[in-house]
Amino acid sequence: MKNSRIGGKKIVECLKDKNQTACKCTYEPCSRKGACCECISYHLKMRELPGCCFTKEAEATYDRSFEHFTRLVQAGNL
Repeated sequence: MKNSRIGGKKIVECLKDKNQTACKCTYEPCSRKGACCECISYHLKMRELPGCCFTKEAEATYDRSFEHFTRLVQAGNL
């Protein structure tokens, strides 16, 4: 992970290219693919989890709700 300083504050640079290779998101027009901090922030605002929290099959349903995640965990599918 690369670090930089802006105004004396340490920041972490986004490794979007590297992250993109491991991104599980199948929504092709997604502008946040590989930008994990943006993706997590977006999905939490929508009261859901990002695709990387789900199996490939569960992610493909596009139901990323907390409730869906809970059902999958309770069923032992995650």
